[in-house]
Amino acid sequence: MTPSRGAPNVLVTGTPGTGKTTTCELICQATGLRHINIGDLVKEQELHSGWDEEFDCFVIDEDKVCDSLEATMAAGGNVVDYHGCDFFPERWFDLVIVLQTDNTVLWNRLEKRNYKMNKIQENVECEIMQMIVEEARESYQPGIVQVLPSNTVEDMESNVDRTVAWLAAWRAGQ
Repeated sequence: MTPSRGAPNVLVTGTPGTGKTTTCELICQATGLRHINIGDLVKEQELHSGWDEEFDCFVIDEDKVCDSLEATMAAGGNVVDYHGCDFFPERWFDLVIVLQTDNTVLWNRLEKRNYKMNKIQENVECEIMQMIVEEARESYQPGIVQVLPSNTVEDMESNVDRTVAWLAAWRAGQ
């Protein structure tokens, strides 16, 4: 933990379609922390190097994202929402949550988003290979990485409850 911050920072990561944004919104509603959706930030502040036609998304400029967030993250009290995690400084986060979703559930969610077939296949393959879990475990201390299921509304509610409880314990320990 970073004792200089008045409130913790949480990263919620996982393959697209695992429920990151909804989970982050619910955590922030319950705790009053600030939700930072990296995808929205990249669009709003043009923190990218162009558009990837093949995958229908911006190519983010990781250095620009980190520079943009440095002061906000140093202050604490943030819940960051992004499908990757290895470019964020380790010092930023007190808790890293990796959401995982069953492949069939994930496929259906991505289809409902009208993702192109190649994007669906790549994201489901990423989930099968547990690439985000591995990335988180390689990038952060093992004690702060929590891998949680995100298949149902009940899973999401449980994940939010667990995170709220963790945040209460963090605050009590300060």
